[in-house]
Amino acid sequence: MFEAVEDLVGEHADLEKKLADPSVHSDQANARKLNKRYAELTPIIGTYKAWKRSAEDIETAKELAADDPDFAAEVKELEKQREELTDKLRLLLVPRDPSDDKDVILEIKAGAGGDESALFAGDLLRMYLRYAERVGWKTEIIDSTESELGGYKDVQVAVKTKGGNGATEPGQGVWARLKYEGGVHRVQRVPATESAGRIHTSAAGVLVTPEAEEIDVEIHQNDLRIDVYRSSGPGGQSVNTTDSAVRITHLPTGIVASCQNEKSQLQNKEQAMRILRSRLLAAAQEEAESKAADARRSQVRTVDRSEKIRTYNFPENRISDHRVGFKAYNLDQVLDGDLDPMIQACVDADSAAKLAAA
Repeated sequence: MFEAVEDLVGEHADLEKKLADPSVHSDQANARKLNKRYAELTPIIGTYKAWKRSAEDIETAKELAADDPDFAAEVKELEKQREELTDKLRLLLVPRDPSDDKDVILEIKAGAGGDESALFAGDLLRMYLRYAERVGWKTEIIDSTESELGGYKDVQVAVKTKGGNGATEPGQGVWARLKYEGGVHRVQRVPATESAGRIHTSAAGVLVTPEAEEIDVEIHQNDLRIDVYRSSGPGGQSVNTTDSAVRITHLPTGIVASCQNEKSQLQNKEQAMRILRSRLLAAAQEEAESKAADARRSQVRTVDRSEKIRTYNFPENRISDHRVGFKAYNLDQVLDGDLDPMIQACVDADSAAKLAAA
């Protein structure tokens, strides 16, 4: 069933030898690459070896059961364990998202609903900041435009593991969890500005992109148009008297990134470049996926960022994820950062879809 794993066993052993060679570590970039691949293969190889041993254990137990009926129960237990190992190994062999170990840049934009949408965007920002705090990630607001009532017209946040770009274990990066948050989030509640007590519906958009390192995306300076301007606050008023805000346009693709939060033009340029790199990486990945006719497409990943993915119903304290049928009545806890059950439902649906397509 898992004959192809034998090739991975050989690759794993070869990597182990290379990593034991001190000279390999003189090239840190290569050593990191080898270590990452070794860490990816280790759980697969460990599970595969346990799966192979389980067959031998079952045969031994059957031989013993032929002479002693008391061993019959042990045979059933060993067969159950083998089924579990089979499922685990099959899941480990599902092709991984190459960006799962990356950190992300998360963007929240107010949509239809005016001031109420901007306030909801602020609620979403606090939800993600609290979730990041719960799981031990670091956050940094890169750029933001506040609304007059204290919400956000748009805000961009870098979310990182404590180890910096990339997680210490494969598949444990920020992208592996937050990639399911991209889409339109709809809210149903009585706005603070509503005097008649009527329930309104508004929405905010969330875009999550893996944060690209310089080696991930090649950007030529000749392909960039850099504009500087004065940063503005709520209502459009100028917040400083120098042209410190920066807008960078990648001419070949038309992708734009801007930043005005920092005090200096140089700092804003650096932050805008971070955003631009992540957007270019996301665009390149989406293009590659669309060109691959046989690419596995998840039931819960959406390329169309305008698709409504979730509803936050305040009167019923209900949260619903429309992609996977998840529903819970603890909206207050979710907004306080308790996102794991809902995210896990997306992860499980994604894995099931990939297994079905394998």
